[in-house]
Amino acid sequence: MATGAVTVVFVSSGGRGTASAQTSLAQYVPIGRVAPNVVVPKPGRNAATGVFTVDCGTNGNGKFSPDNPVAQPGIKNGAEHVHDFVGNLAITADTPDDVLASSDTTCADGDRSSYFWPVVRIDGSVRAEAGPVTGGAAPTVSCPDVAGRLPVVPASVRAQVAAQLARLDQLTRAAQAKLGGSDRIDARRNNSVLAGLRGERAAVIKQISRTMARAGMRPSGLVSTVDCEIGYEGLHAGHTAAAAAASGATPTVSCPDVKGKVSGVPDQAAAEVDRNLTELDRQIAEANQRLVTAAGQGGSGFAENAVLGPLKAKRAATIDRIRIAIGRRGTPPAGLDALAGCALNGVAPAKTTPPAAALPAPAGPNLELPNNTGKILRPVSVLIEYRGNATGKVTPMPKFLRELTGDAKPTSRGPANARATWTCSGFADRLADKYPICPAGRRVQRVQDFPGCWDGKNIDSENHRSHVAFADPRSGACPAGFVAIPQLRITVSYAIPRDVQERGQYALDSFPEENHNPFSDHNDFVNVNSDRQMTKIAACINAGRRCG
Repeated sequence: MATGAVTVVFVSSGGRGTASAQTSLAQYVPIGRVAPNVVVPKPGRNAATGVFTVDCGTNGNGKFSPDNPVAQPGIKNGAEHVHDFVGNLAITADTPDDVLASSDTTCADGDRSSYFWPVVRIDGSVRAEAGPVTGGAAPTVSCPDVAGRLPVVPASVRAQVAAQLARLDQLTRAAQAKLGGSDRIDARRNNSVLAGLRGERAAVIKQISRTMARAGMRPSGLVSTVDCEIGYEGLHAGHTAAAAAASGATPTVSCPDVKGKVSGVPDQAAAEVDRNLTELDRQIAEANQRLVTAAGQGGSGFAENAVLGPLKAKRAATIDRIRIAIGRRGTPPAGLDALAGCALNGVAPAKTTPPAAALPAPAGPNLELPNNTGKILRPVSVLIEYRGNATGKVTPMPKFLRELTGDAKPTSRGPANARATWTCSGFADRLADKYPICPAGRRVQRVQDFPGCWDGKNIDSENHRSHVAFADPRSGACPAGFVAIPQLRITVSYAIPRDVQERGQYALDSFPEENHNPFSDHNDFVNVNSDRQMTKIAACINAGRRCG
């Protein structure tokens, strides 16, 4: 199934966007009909049996976002569905690690990690008896922006780096040509195209890193930009960016690109300019954090007076330092002063016209996207646990470790990484790959286990998965070459009326081609615990205690 061709049709021209919000009652199952299937390995003599619990709330701040900073770094609205975020308040698709480490958090113990998962919605218009209308959309390849993740490009290697970045664009176009214009979803073809593209991009990105290092600028985290995705954005037709003017989403700051105006600076000034560009990133993150924590305060002029105004002043001073640093060794670029002012995304139409290929932003009071409509359901509880290993002690996670669990695209990529996550409170012995219908008084739950084994070296990998692994489900042992780390488990619980469950009126936000597939459930995590806190977590688990 992981590599076989999967053929589906699209549902379109329904709901309140272009794509339908329909689900089928075949996607729902009474939890009592699911056989017990959860296997818990028996702890050995040296097992780490403790549990460390973190309280990060239930997203009471309303930090909703269609970004996916782990799987699609640098791609605004790249998830094409909305996530709940708890923990780190500054994180977006673009936030650098050092900025994450200094941000505020919703977690009670100062844990600055970011935990995020797709929202669940209730939509009374969802009816199984409403027949789908078949349609189609050609697949498109999208890749993370490498240029935006580079430090300042010194003048001595500017031409080389530009040629290497152009080569990345050529590879994307070649991959797109291999897909052709078919609207048939073929997981085997998609995986083949993306695997080939991944290998070619990895080689070029390594060349870029070596080229930059020769000029004294060493990029970090470029492995996160290797993997590309295949999407079906044609289903977004008719969903206009203007609709975002009415959005109830927590707005984010949108600022003009400064880095793109200062590439190729004199080698001697590159380090100083790069430090100031990092400071610009930090200022944006602080502004975004302020928008979350102060949501609803100060009236209509609050954002302009308390966030955008001070941000412009800070940016102007930092941009001036960049101009001076370049001017000491050469001629500073013209027009930098005009880049100080910023605007808000999700509040009013952008001051500039977005690219035609831009992915849509959530729109309206329910933060709707094509194929993802209806009222967002807030969790009644979110339980975040770090757990042990049945065969031995755990090693602290490295800071900034990225992890995924589940797969957002089992239809278009195959189900190899997908995981059953759905259950009801009181039924911990079973997980379903369908939406559960729970007995009266029980909560609908999503139980999402992350990999508990680490390769001991890398905080990310080219496919965002191979640097971590799941332990053997029966023995609990990690694969050869991997060490046990605290295994993250997130349990999200919802109070959903039973009649809503029985009518199939609650569903997961998803990519368009998944059409609310419950098997596309997934969760993402960036570890921003301090080294001291992570050592404390591991010590608790290894001692067999319950802490938090």
